[in-house]
Amino acid sequence: MLAKLLSAGFQAILEYLSAHVLTCLIPAFFIAGAISVFVSQASVMRYFGPKTNKIKSYGVASVSGTILAVCSCTVLPLFAGIYTMGAGLGPAIAFLYSGPAINILAIVYSARLLGFDIGLARAIGAVSFSIIIGLLMAFFFRNEKKKEAPAVIMPEDSAVKSGWITIAYFASLVCILIFGAGKNWILAAISLIALFLILYKWFTKKEIKQWFSATWNFVKMVTPWLLAGVFIAGMLKVLIPQEIVGRLVGGNSFIANFIASVFGAFMYFATLTEVPIIKAFMEMGMGKGPVLALLLAGPTLSLPSMLALGKIMGAKKTIVYVCLVVIMSTFAGMVFGLIR
Repeated sequence: MLAKLLSAGFQAILEYLSAHVLTCLIPAFFIAGAISVFVSQASVMRYFGPKTNKIKSYGVASVSGTILAVCSCTVLPLFAGIYTMGAGLGPAIAFLYSGPAINILAIVYSARLLGFDIGLARAIGAVSFSIIIGLLMAFFFRNEKKKEAPAVIMPEDSAVKSGWITIAYFASLVCILIFGAGKNWILAAISLIALFLILYKWFTKKEIKQWFSATWNFVKMVTPWLLAGVFIAGMLKVLIPQEIVGRLVGGNSFIANFIASVFGAFMYFATLTEVPIIKAFMEMGMGKGPVLALLLAGPTLSLPSMLALGKIMGAKKTIVYVCLVVIMSTFAGMVFGLIR
């Protein structure tokens, strides 16, 4: 049994490295490094700072995930980049939740495969959850001074760009992430070529070196925790057969919704993979309430992301964040199950 568990853990790591690192995680790390080097702290504070108008900061954060098809792990370096640059805890958490929860591909795919009502409920729940959880986190830790992650060392001489050069630079990085995750290799290659041309024409060697240095700092901070969590999650898949989960989450009881939320919170779902998995659960008798609970908790959390979050913002904040996601997902599932 031990050999089977270890084999499952290593297999999970191999699958994760082959399926997600090149097309998703590496571009996300480079975007995080770019944020830390080429986005001024004033820009971050303008939209996500603790003194920014709440409607503006939470509004932007809650819908920011619509342009990124990222999973709970891929969003971490982006969150770390924003958080360590001085963003307020609430808006940063809103971005952290919305990033993997509300991307357009996931919402459309959910509506098409699981039903329009579930897709719509997922979209409404993701936006509202990101704002509510962000506000609650900001309230709970309002008197606590933020400690920056020690592993992230920002360059002292920040090379801030301005105007359309910055827009083109970040647009090319985001396009590489989106098209790479969608396996549209032609558009991904075009975006990569555009990035090279932008760097060649408008960036100095020193600026590029600073960007690579900041990116590598994020890699060192997040990657070990991600791999450890993926290994453990792979073993859990052997210990917890899907058939048992399907039987436990039938109906719309509090227990069924709570189990679905906890299961979703600890299991790792790559971008969009939660939809066919949940479809299979539905065919085994999973109720619509637990389906929504799993959709609201699963994509935005995973055991790997929890371990990495603990490193980024501390164990206390991570535990509170996870509890908020699980509790709110549970009750949202119960309400949805009652009206459906």
